[in-house]
Amino acid sequence: MSREFRVLAKLHAVYPPAPEVLAFCEDESVLGAPFYVMQPIHGVILRKNLPPEINFAPEKARQLNESLIDNLIRLHQVDYAAAGLSDLGKPEGYLARQVRGWIERYHNSKTHDYPEVEKISAWLQQNMPATQSASLLHNDYKFDNVVLDPGDLTKIIGVLDWEMATLGDPLTDLGTTLAYWVDPGDPPEIKQNLADITTQPGSFTRSELVQHYADKTNCDTTHIPFYLAFARFKLAAIVQQIFYRYQQGLTHDPRFAALPVRVSALLHAAQSATQTSQI
Repeated sequence: MSREFRVLAKLHAVYPPAPEVLAFCEDESVLGAPFYVMQPIHGVILRKNLPPEINFAPEKARQLNESLIDNLIRLHQVDYAAAGLSDLGKPEGYLARQVRGWIERYHNSKTHDYPEVEKISAWLQQNMPATQSASLLHNDYKFDNVVLDPGDLTKIIGVLDWEMATLGDPLTDLGTTLAYWVDPGDPPEIKQNLADITTQPGSFTRSELVQHYADKTNCDTTHIPFYLAFARFKLAAIVQQIFYRYQQGLTHDPRFAALPVRVSALLHAAQSATQTSQI
């Protein structure tokens, strides 16, 4: 919490969608854990299924998609050194550390034998692209981490959940967004676990999303299938960690019992990206 507070205390001035924090308290006797206080952001957050009262016309869905990616680009263009955030991470070698680290995290929480794991792991390490640039990363940028203006749902007024923010390859952020993005032609096992907002008429496909990012940044996205494969593998590892804790009796939510099915679906999707070099 202290790290997130420190980031937001410097970030809000140069990137207003980041929450404005007011105070940090490390005295656990107050709430039972360290916490910070922030200004509220009053708006709309879209979860997996759209509420029935929200109906996006195709042109509005397109505008929302553009806003989501333009806002990510805006974050990547923040001068993190001028903002006093140079010590947030080490951009050099970031991608290699991430790939190695998430492979290790998966194996440390392994409960099943999925044949895709070793193949994906080897492919990621053998096909790692050179990093083009370094930027501030959110590291979990998706629809349910942004707050929309209730008066105009195509406008983003807030970005939440900064605990994984760091410095590194901006295409890993884009890859994460892609991993949460559903295309209409995706298999059912992917569609049932991810937000359906991206399949509304008028929405970007994953390819159109990448093209929009590339057009606005002049970034070479040739290797974007790598970043998508890695992001899907990372999500699989995160879900696997949650299931491992459930299996060990450290959490008791009965819904977690079905998580191996989701792990398998994400690994299959990651392997598909490695085999086809398509997104």
